[in-house]
Amino acid sequence: MSGAAVHGGALGIVVVNYGSAALIERNLGSVDLAGLPVRVVVVDNFSTDRARDEIAGLAAARGWQLVALPSNGGFAAGVNAGIEAARAHGCVAFLLLNPDAVVAADVIEELRRHSLREPAALISPRVVDPAGNVYFAGARVFLDSGRIRGGRSDGALPVAPGRRARAASGPAHEWVSGACVVVHDDLLQRIGPLDERYFLYWEDVDLSVRCVAAGGTLVVRDDLTAVHDAGGTQGPTRGEAKSALYYYFNCRNRLLFAALLLPRRQLVRWMWATPAVSREILLRGGRRQLLYRPSLAWAAVRGSAAGLRTAAAALLRPPAGHDARPVTPPARALVPDLPREGLR
Repeated sequence: MSGAAVHGGALGIVVVNYGSAALIERNLGSVDLAGLPVRVVVVDNFSTDRARDEIAGLAAARGWQLVALPSNGGFAAGVNAGIEAARAHGCVAFLLLNPDAVVAADVIEELRRHSLREPAALISPRVVDPAGNVYFAGARVFLDSGRIRGGRSDGALPVAPGRRARAASGPAHEWVSGACVVVHDDLLQRIGPLDERYFLYWEDVDLSVRCVAAGGTLVVRDDLTAVHDAGGTQGPTRGEAKSALYYYFNCRNRLLFAALLLPRRQLVRWMWATPAVSREILLRGGRRQLLYRPSLAWAAVRGSAAGLRTAAAALLRPPAGHDARPVTPPARALVPDLPREGLR
């Protein structure tokens, strides 16, 4: 940290852990950060005593700061705690990094420098999977339905072979992926922290929209690359299948986002489109998954129902602006049948 003044400002690398110590050791632990003005903060959302001991040992061996939370409050809660810890040690920008993502040291340094040059921007590299296929290069959420599509033909949400995603067009919000994104503290002071009501998924969409609404910008650096083994924190799955948490919270949070940020007319449109869009979310994992895990469909149904209840309640309230104060998330109490899985 002693070189922070020379380099123009320190970067806090914030990683949220949920039983993923081995992933973090393999990915972030493989990056040589020596000489860079960075501080690594690992936030452990409690899963088990054994997992807590594993991540504590790894942090101590690597010289990383550990923030040990007493429970699993979700991705946003972990990020917010990590940012507070990094801020307390003088960091002025923060790299939010998934446990299953790998970023080279020179990319991290360029992201830091870019954030210092452009503090009103959310900045992401181009993100690819281990095979080199584009996972994220910009994305949009369409305002007529709540469908998410990659910003380009090779965008963030490819469909499985043999299926075609329903076309989406019209007005849309751009957003950048929270798998690897840099945010400056100046911007956070203007727009507030990540909204903990989401628990999992859509926090990055929400943050991106609030960034632009506050006069900030979204930047995807095509010349910089991160590798993301998507779903690595979710435990073993078969084929293209996603986790039950993925389906539940994607279906739920799509409507939570609409209830928090969209006008009533658009909210009603998103509610009307929910059966079709939730089906599309479920089929991101293919049809075959339902043969051996039909409960995944139930997770999507339950998430959709929870989201519709939230949306209906919003329609009954007087119009109000976005309130980013943390609210206790519904988390596992509403999804008792789901396995103990990771954050993203």
